[in-house]
Amino acid sequence: MKRLGGPVRLLGCALLVAALGACGTDGGQNATKGQSKKEQKVSAMDMQQAGQRSEAILDGTLAAIRPPVKWVYGAPAEAACSTGLNEPTGSTTVTRSRNILTVVSEHRRGNLLGVVQRYWERQGFRVVSVNSDKDMPWIRAKGPDGLTVSMEVGSIGNVSLSAGLSCAENSAMTYPTGTPGRPGGPKAEELRPREQSAFWSSRESR
Repeated sequence: MKRLGGPVRLLGCALLVAALGACGTDGGQNATKGQSKKEQKVSAMDMQQAGQRSEAILDGTLAAIRPPVKWVYGAPAEAACSTGLNEPTGSTTVTRSRNILTVVSEHRRGNLLGVVQRYWERQGFRVVSVNSDKDMPWIRAKGPDGLTVSMEVGSIGNVSLSAGLSCAENSAMTYPTGTPGRPGGPKAEELRPREQSAFWSSRESR
């Protein structure tokens, strides 16, 4: 795939990350197509609990990365779950994300994905899909409580983490301070990595 650049491409990448997060949770309208209200599965968590659970696994994942990386909150996403007849189910797919600002070189992407995978597996997650593409690799895993997590490398070399839960019971939600588009946070999320690391930014394979 060709590398993309420019502010419009960055916005497109941000939207893509949000869309992949929603799809990765097995939720949203597409996943519920053809199901009746009785067949629709609603998570045991409400939206607030799903958001907190997602933030917790993202916090833990970032803390497991050594040497540590610089990061910022990504834009959250919510997608209402519905039946095939577009009938509301009283549930919403919740996705939270983080963007890594540390430059991760092509030579270090495998190291980073490996560290993250091992941490997820220690937390009881099972890897469900891996893309070992040279330029834009990603990995996704699912936990016993239905939470889905993913790490992806974008078209400009940016690395993002997302976590989400499909069809959580509708409820009010709170967000960490610094969440884009929310009180106390920036209007738009940062995607482009800019922080150098002697290890993660290194172009040496070992």
